[in-house]
Amino acid sequence: MHIDLTEMLRCPEPHDEAFLVMSTGEMRGRMVRSGLLGCPVCGREYPLVKGVARFSGSGELGAAPSAAPSGAAPRSPLPDAETLQALLDLSGPGGYVVLVGSAARHAVGLAGLMGGIHYVGIDAPPDVEELSVLSLLACDTMIPLRRAMARAVVVGPDRAEAAWLAEAQRILLPGRRLVVERDDVTPPAGLTQVASGQGLLVAERR
Repeated sequence: MHIDLTEMLRCPEPHDEAFLVMSTGEMRGRMVRSGLLGCPVCGREYPLVKGVARFSGSGELGAAPSAAPSGAAPRSPLPDAETLQALLDLSGPGGYVVLVGSAARHAVGLAGLMGGIHYVGIDAPPDVEELSVLSLLACDTMIPLRRAMARAVVVGPDRAEAAWLAEAQRILLPGRRLVVERDDVTPPAGLTQVASGQGLLVAERR
């Protein structure tokens, strides 16, 4: 996990947001490979193991996704990086893009197009590894990031449920976009639908 991301983290317990305190162990450049995150509000502690900040109660990376609704339409192939960049309306360096669930697989492609952005994978699949441009957080209850911190959010089909979409809305900056890799979902309150079809939904935070 990139050390600068620490100031954007929040404890997943249901209390007011507060900065977490990090005790670092192994470092590789600016990436924290091992350490401990502590919450000054509730006293909970969360380990960093092999570069992954583990907020899940089980401590396991990549909680099992919920099954898709039985009536869901067949999904289209994943969008390419150029299409995703255009849908997210990303231009210029800086800030964070959050990739939820299987959407973390887009980090390499997007980073190849857009330098200077740091990507944050939430509950990424086991085959997705930490990179200098990608921090990984494991949390099966919420997105453990502060509100209004993300330039864009992509939610994979394995996390395209109301609770995760509401979390995406919470962390988005005003005027920024959410892409969901399902077109049979409804954007939560606070988001305006921009487009839907071909397996994708695009919405913008008001």
